[in-house]
Amino acid sequence: MVTYAATLDVPRHVVDHLSRLLAAHRRRIGTPRNSRALGPFRQAVLVLRWFRERGCVHCLARDAGISQATGYRYLHEGIDVLAAQAPDLHEVLDHCRHEGMTHVILDGTLIETDRLAGARDNGNDWWFSQKHKAFGRNGQFLAAPDGIPLWVSDAEPGSVPDITAARIHALPALYKAAAGGLPTLADTGYIGAGIGILLPVRRPKGQSEQALDADTRTTNSLIRGIRALGERAAAELKQRRRTLQHITLSPGRIGDIARAALVLNRIWK
Repeated sequence: MVTYAATLDVPRHVVDHLSRLLAAHRRRIGTPRNSRALGPFRQAVLVLRWFRERGCVHCLARDAGISQATGYRYLHEGIDVLAAQAPDLHEVLDHCRHEGMTHVILDGTLIETDRLAGARDNGNDWWFSQKHKAFGRNGQFLAAPDGIPLWVSDAEPGSVPDITAARIHALPALYKAAAGGLPTLADTGYIGAGIGILLPVRRPKGQSEQALDADTRTTNSLIRGIRALGERAAAELKQRRRTLQHITLSPGRIGDIARAALVLNRIWK
């Protein structure tokens, strides 16, 4: 047997913050003192290790000296506690207007998961994304002008395109924000989104970008250049919370996991 020490590359204040949230949750549900196998701090370490390292729950539970079933229970509890802190879309947009932001950026990403059985009527797999050639769920992200993630939606099956997911979770609120002077920038995956959603003009099929007039090309370049910062929103969450690169828990939990990752990202700042 070989023993070794390891360091979790997460700021101490993030662990302390999650510990306080878990302790408050235990008081809220009436957990008796000293009745848990792990205290709030060690439970927070287990949860953060899973988000940061993409470690298997069996290994995390073994390192913590608890059973695998208890490890899963503590992990799901930590995800729920974090996800409950995620902001509502309307709150986010009100904050953006209050801060004087000129726009927000909408983008989608596929959060990959293990293969699922879910064939649609046409025979295609409900969870398979033809765009990414992978199984997972589609999450919509809203970012500030500097690319900081602000909000993440519930996740839709991977075969659902961005525009459809946005209509379900984001567009009604974004229309209202645009009417108040806060437009949204997005890519051509959102063509048909409607007023207030600013998109590049797609070039004619089979033709080059030069087929567009000079003003349109300039507008496209400006929109793409400004919204490019929004591309970092999902990338930032996926790199800091590596578990978002491939989820091995129930796919039904992906939305909560993404919201929990968003809250951790805000605490990290």
